[in-house]
Amino acid sequence: MSAALDQIPAPHGASSLTLVEQLVQWARRRIEERVFRPGMRMPSIRKLAQDKGVSRFTVVEAYERLVAQGYLDSRRGSGFYVRERVLGAPGERRPGDEAQESAAAASQRPIDVVWLLRNTLHTGAPEKGPGLGYLPNRWLDGELVAAGLRTLGRQSGGQWLGAGTAQGFLPLRQQLQTRLEEFEIGAAPEQIVLTSGVTQAIDLIARLYVQPGDAVIVGDPAWFQMFGRFAAQGARLVGMPYTPAGPDLDALEALVQTWRPKMLVINSVLHNPTGTSLSPAQAFRILRLAEEYDFVVVEDDIYCDLCPPSYPVTRLASLDQLGRVIYLGSFSKTLTANLRVGFVACAPELAQAIADQKVLIGMTTPELNERLVYKILTQGHYRRHIERLRARLDGVRDKCARLLEQVGFSLFTMPAAGMFLWADAGVDADALAAAGQEAGFLLAPGSLFSPHQSPTTWMRFNVANCGDPALPGFLAGYLEAQHRFARPLKTPAGIPI
Repeated sequence: MSAALDQIPAPHGASSLTLVEQLVQWARRRIEERVFRPGMRMPSIRKLAQDKGVSRFTVVEAYERLVAQGYLDSRRGSGFYVRERVLGAPGERRPGDEAQESAAAASQRPIDVVWLLRNTLHTGAPEKGPGLGYLPNRWLDGELVAAGLRTLGRQSGGQWLGAGTAQGFLPLRQQLQTRLEEFEIGAAPEQIVLTSGVTQAIDLIARLYVQPGDAVIVGDPAWFQMFGRFAAQGARLVGMPYTPAGPDLDALEALVQTWRPKMLVINSVLHNPTGTSLSPAQAFRILRLAEEYDFVVVEDDIYCDLCPPSYPVTRLASLDQLGRVIYLGSFSKTLTANLRVGFVACAPELAQAIADQKVLIGMTTPELNERLVYKILTQGHYRRHIERLRARLDGVRDKCARLLEQVGFSLFTMPAAGMFLWADAGVDADALAAAGQEAGFLLAPGSLFSPHQSPTTWMRFNVANCGDPALPGFLAGYLEAQHRFARPLKTPAGIPI
């Protein structure tokens, strides 16, 4: 097979495709993902042949096929252009119309949360994914998971035949009770409900607490997947700004007085995406506001294991002891993203309500996954695994920070732990992400982390996934070109600078 094949990002299972077919799939994917937008001129035949290491005949044949499939228009003497997808007459259905409609809808989709999630699932090498929210597979311990599976495989098969329990596998909840005691959080097993990750936990809490019109305060910026869940409940999302020292609590108090929220959702440790953590004074003030204005605090501590025990952080649940605070955790960041086991720790009566809601929506969570996590936690190797993860992150964080600063980014702050850096490009982050996609890099523009999707110049970088040697050159070249055309810039909250 020609070496040129390596230069065309082919989908899984595409090894049997010809060069023309691979080039067609490459172009279609970029059109459907709105990298090449309607009306945009495609790369010239000569340039694309040179870039992809194929013959001009191959490019011509691929472009002609894309014209025949309705993706491109050919303009004599001008080149090939992305076509506005026009469907058939009303009521007229033709073979392929469904796929064409789907592609047309995708081509109109902006860079948004779904765009990032969709591309996350088929990004190839982790080094090509500085915007990914997970650690690369080579950093994780597949043998740790395999050993747990082997142990389970030696047990009697009859245990797999039950329906499970509403609150989840009891021995794992008992193990979590011990882990939470290390954080000075008291939670009996009946106060813990196992979930399919933090995403499901947020969904269950939103269904129980939030009514149409209720205000929910979230970070601006913050973890983006929860925005859609609260919006689906009819909530009014209110953004709380961040400073390099953590959440802006003066702004929070003003927001609370104005909106009288039902809930505040916050990362207390290694906030996604800024990397900041709560100080004791900040934690006490948040709880005082929650008491005074009668709102619930949802504490998302999904990054707890990436934070060294010596790192000075304060968890809200350790101060409140699960009175107003609902505490969330998960193992998807340190074991594998596909092993979706999370948990909620809260007051006993609320735990029962969450378990009931969980069963109403989707019955029980998979006990096999819960048993596997239990085995991993109790076989004695998990602690060493997370110590290695922390050490590896410490080994690349400064290097990634220097790289970003050298090519023209400004850091929001320099976290002492965790996997994320929040950095200002000084240019439209959405446009940079689109250019990155075309260059083969998955970047995470800051607009996705705003509850209002506000345009911004900020981006999130995963320090574990910035090792591609071509990344600095791409970023530096793009920023240098864009800074020649200066325009008004905006903060993460969309405020002109």
